[in-house]
Amino acid sequence: MTDAGDADLRLVDMTLRDGMHAVDHQFTPDQMRDVARALNDAEMDVIEMSHGDGMGGSSINYGFAAASTGEYLDAVAPEVTESDLSVLMLPGIGTVEHIELAASKGADICRIATHVTEADISEEHFEYVVDHGMEAAGLLMLSHMAPPETVLEQAKLMEEYGAEAVYVMDSAGAMLPNDVEERVSLLSEELSIDVGFHAHNNLGLAIGNTLTALDAGAVTIDGCLRGLGAGSGNAQMEVLVGTLKKAGYDVNPDFFGVMDAAEDTLLPMLTEDTMPELDNDSLILGYAGVYSSFLRHTRRASERYGVDPREVLIELGEMEVVGGQEDLITDVASRLAEERGGDGAATAEGDD
Repeated sequence: MTDAGDADLRLVDMTLRDGMHAVDHQFTPDQMRDVARALNDAEMDVIEMSHGDGMGGSSINYGFAAASTGEYLDAVAPEVTESDLSVLMLPGIGTVEHIELAASKGADICRIATHVTEADISEEHFEYVVDHGMEAAGLLMLSHMAPPETVLEQAKLMEEYGAEAVYVMDSAGAMLPNDVEERVSLLSEELSIDVGFHAHNNLGLAIGNTLTALDAGAVTIDGCLRGLGAGSGNAQMEVLVGTLKKAGYDVNPDFFGVMDAAEDTLLPMLTEDTMPELDNDSLILGYAGVYSSFLRHTRRASERYGVDPREVLIELGEMEVVGGQEDLITDVASRLAEERGGDGAATAEGDD
């Protein structure tokens, strides 16, 4: 178990990246600038920004952002003077040109995310990040879908490619504490680089699972102000900072400063619809083990076809869908409607 007093922790705030899912990627450059300034003033270790699905994610498939990656970087980078600036890259969505852009605009870190069994597609991207002088980190999304031994195999590939840290990503908020402990402890024992953990709150376990990850050897962890993020959100950063301080961890961000960033800067930008909530739909996401960004699309498709979104999400979980397969949501909703007599499908066709 980690000694809290000796832990050298790194906190990554993703309000301006994972939080983009909650606002349909509509943060403006000015809003991003204001949040980044508040987080920088609070001495956050790392501030991550990009489209919710990473650089290049602004598209019809993943949702158009309010501005381009370059415009967001121009707004945020000058404000990040005390913190490190991070961007997210998903191979197949972002390109090496986005890596070049981020490096030229002053990004310090590029985190490269793949499905938990697909680390081998990231080798070229790690090489570009390292060649452009940025720190590289690897994220293994939907880590609950693979046994610990497979997670380790994939993490070792990222370590070989140049990652300085590898994250266990609970992308669907589906992990129980023992799931977290098994994966993080194995990586901590077997890797020579840092191990991180990224929580979602779909089962109400984001803070608890993060503490479990720290006990198991994680030294870099993610969170968002107000817990803003896909589904029912991420570990709530101001709660996380306070909890860690209370537990005796030596954390860099200023507790009151992070609280003020959440309350005074971010909160006025949010509406009732964009605040994370552990409702029935997001609970089912965690129960079914489905990626959190599927939630809004599932709600829309289910309403269109007149079916229960919980049934759609459970079936998607049984299919072990991953990010990039959102097109299957409509297929499942349509088929469920047809199996129940076709009324939902007929209504959808009439609406068109």
